[in-house]
Amino acid sequence: MKKFLLLMLTLGFGCVAMQAQNAASSAGAGDAANGKKLWVKENCYSCHGYDGHGGAGVRLAPKPIAVTAFIGVVRHPPKSSMPTFSAKVIPDSDLRDMWAYLSTVPATPAVKDIPLLSALQ
Repeated sequence: MKKFLLLMLTLGFGCVAMQAQNAASSAGAGDAANGKKLWVKENCYSCHGYDGHGGAGVRLAPKPIAVTAFIGVVRHPPKSSMPTFSAKVIPDSDLRDMWAYLSTVPATPAVKDIPLLSALQ
């Protein structure tokens, strides 16, 4: 019983620590309204869609990767058709704003929650 309680406490503290870390990594992540403007200005929408749901490029929203990872991928993308964007081309502050915008994109509703589509089932 003591081992079980110790395990539960450890898991509980681990979850709290992860939530704090996630909040800290997204704190100061940027201005979503400006990020939406930059998303269009920098043509990110042309591959990733206006709302980041994907297209020719990967899906980035909802729930984008951590802001530091997002910036890292933009700076050093995997071998693909995505170009590399240096900090001179798109500053980190602009990327944080774009990340903040992607973070505001709501999840796509389930088919059952869309009346026209749920009628087809």
